[in-house]
Amino acid sequence: MPYPSSADGDRPWMMRTYAGHSSAAESNALYRRNLAKGQTGLSVAFDLPTQTGYDPDDQLARGEVGRVGVPITHLGDMRALFDEIPLEQMNTSMTINATAMWLLSLYQVVAEEQGADITKLAGTTQNDIVKEYLSRGTYVFPPEPSMRLITDMVAYTVNTMPKFNPINICSYHLQEAGATPVQEVAFALSTAVAVLDAVRDAGQVPQERFGDVVGRISFFVNAGVRFVEETSKMRAFGRLWDEITRERYGVEDPKMRRFRYGVQVNSLGLTEAQPENNVQRIVLEMLGVTLSRDARARAIQLPAWNEALGLPRPWDQQWALRMQQVLAYESDLLEYDDIFEGSVVIEAKVSEIAEGARELMREIEETGGAVAAIESGFMKGALVDSLASRRARIESGEDVIVGVNKYEGTEPSPLTGEVAEAIMTVDVAVEQSAIESVKRWRDERDNPRVEKALAALRDAAGTDVNLMEASLECARAGVTTGEWAGALREVFGEFRAPTGVSAASAAAEAGDALSAVRQRVDALSERAGRRLKMLVGKPGLDGHSNGAEQIAVRARDAGFEVIYQGIRLTPEQIVAAAEQEDVHVVGLSVLSGSHMEVIPAVVRGLREAGMDDVPIVVGGIIPEGDAKTLTEMGVAKVFTPKDYELNDIMGSILDVLEASAGELAATSR
Repeated sequence: MPYPSSADGDRPWMMRTYAGHSSAAESNALYRRNLAKGQTGLSVAFDLPTQTGYDPDDQLARGEVGRVGVPITHLGDMRALFDEIPLEQMNTSMTINATAMWLLSLYQVVAEEQGADITKLAGTTQNDIVKEYLSRGTYVFPPEPSMRLITDMVAYTVNTMPKFNPINICSYHLQEAGATPVQEVAFALSTAVAVLDAVRDAGQVPQERFGDVVGRISFFVNAGVRFVEETSKMRAFGRLWDEITRERYGVEDPKMRRFRYGVQVNSLGLTEAQPENNVQRIVLEMLGVTLSRDARARAIQLPAWNEALGLPRPWDQQWALRMQQVLAYESDLLEYDDIFEGSVVIEAKVSEIAEGARELMREIEETGGAVAAIESGFMKGALVDSLASRRARIESGEDVIVGVNKYEGTEPSPLTGEVAEAIMTVDVAVEQSAIESVKRWRDERDNPRVEKALAALRDAAGTDVNLMEASLECARAGVTTGEWAGALREVFGEFRAPTGVSAASAAAEAGDALSAVRQRVDALSERAGRRLKMLVGKPGLDGHSNGAEQIAVRARDAGFEVIYQGIRLTPEQIVAAAEQEDVHVVGLSVLSGSHMEVIPAVVRGLREAGMDDVPIVVGGIIPEGDAKTLTEMGVAKVFTPKDYELNDIMGSILDVLEASAGELAATSR
């Protein structure tokens, strides 16, 4: 067969940059600059209060407003976010899950105000709540009502907004939480099966149109640096999706069975040490989802080289966009048919991943499906265990991370210089401005209409009626994000997912390093008159719990008694737990950038509770200047991503405890 010429080659994928920060107006300006640079779609990052259904003036939002994304509190914010951006012509991806219905409602109303034909709106909401219970932590409601929200959105968009993808089944965060390729494929496809079963059983879409439902299901995946394995994983994904949609759901049209996916390559695999190495990591990871034409991503967003240091600047995001453009427009990648067709090596790897995923999916189905596997902790425990195994391989040197556990010698980097200049910082005034803005919004809106809309939402939530219409009326009436979520919390309740820590095995049992740590723990425990006790806490809304979970597992394996209550705790709750459990040390994990607000609050709380003799250690993405400030405030030790060796971290914590050994007995209150 002749090779295709460039005239009939593949079209470039959609190029996005995951972006949003500070305020809707600031983010809008950034979007318009990126579109002018050749970006072909938008990818909206929302801040944690927006993702978890809180207004900026809520206590839990403290320190989190505008940090990891843009705060969208009401219709006015959504108008500002897309000012002068014609939504009918735009493809917009919104990384939003628990509050996806609300953000889609705001998006639709703004599009209507622009005069758009909503049947032409294109884009996606992530809306995969299952992986939030497993990895990212921005869930709000229990699994059953969460699935109801997803089902209502799928049915609504298929019937009303047929070009919009209502869900991106998201395996991205599963890989970052420890998933092997087999687990990533199996868990994501099991989630898709749960969603499709729920939509089918709800009866809101006629059976003869179920192919339209399947055709609107998209996926969002991770691509690591092992690009041969990643290419094989994507081909396995496509093969299994075709099987499932044909055999389980009877979809005959191959176009509707096509595996459609977007990608962000592995952000948590980027390193603080020698961050310039992240450039080649990102490029290699992009190759894993572009080299195979038959399994090529249709949308790609790349992280910036300095994400392990802090929030990337516009220039850093431009560099990531240019990586995509060089590959798509300067190379000959898009000119040829699939270059792996007929490869014995690739086919063997695809078959291995596909068969492993089939077996794991059967196991999940036997437990009752993806939702039951969430509630039982089966899937979460498997991920925590896999991540512990990966960490052990890195610590032993079996898995090499260049610049981290091998080839650590380096010249000073001209890219970083002063770290504060190599990242973007969010003005502390952003939060106060957002608080004042939402108060003005509440004062100036039609509050009787708001109360009527919220009452209708609560009433509808108590029935099986589709909740999109009630949410759209809330958006038009001026309801805020916190009010919409609060109304549904009243009906649905809230949920705390299993942490998976108790199910994880001691992956690093063997080894002299851990044995030495255990001996020190035993000796200090004897001196204290009881077993050393550590509280691992996640203050604020940051749901990225992988690091906290691994610290909890290793501390337990080292002989500590560990208290870990999961994510989303106020500083006051952490202080109360430390006091109630009578702990010897408090460990706090913060990756969202809110460390300068939530950590000092814990320090003050412990002092006010008379526990200033209990040392605090901190881990997270914390710039050097902030780490120094926290130390001056009383934090005993700050760990950042360069501190990857868990036994060394345990040793440093023991050093802190030994330095206060005279007070250990006093902590046995």
